[in-house]
Amino acid sequence: MLARVYKNEALTKRQKMTPEERQRFHEAESGPLMDVLEKWLGEQLMEHKVEPNSGLGQAITYMRTHWEKLTRFLHVPGAPIDNNLCERALKKAILHRKGLLLYKTLHGAHVGDLFMSLIHTCELCDANSFDYLNQLQRHATDLIRSPAKWMPWSYQATVACMISGPNAR
Repeated sequence: MLARVYKNEALTKRQKMTPEERQRFHEAESGPLMDVLEKWLGEQLMEHKVEPNSGLGQAITYMRTHWEKLTRFLHVPGAPIDNNLCERALKKAILHRKGLLLYKTLHGAHVGDLFMSLIHTCELCDANSFDYLNQLQRHATDLIRSPAKWMPWSYQATVACMISGPNAR
């Protein structure tokens, strides 16, 4: 059921639906799937098909307890279908924190924090972090003059203007 709901979500992205169109689409197409899933979850515990203390039983109990929040995308335009973006960000922070133990100095750890933040920001806006950091080094003086033009989400347009000629700046 969830795979079909995620396929619906992928379709809304491909068709570039507005938040309102997306919500109506999910309400019509994913809502019935989620209703079937909710019924199935209830049956698993009520009919003792799953041990409540098992891993599956705990997962079912969690889903039933948080059902309203898990189905918010059906009722609120723009609500995300999941919180994977947040979980990935938290995972990166946790992995980075573990890596901090390897830095020899506090200054080195601070520099590592800055690079981690830049790299993650690049990933979020689909920029190549290696290219971005190289461009920052190549254009350090331009960066100092106008930092807003050198953000991960805008640097490519700035570089393109520089390549097309000095009058394009």
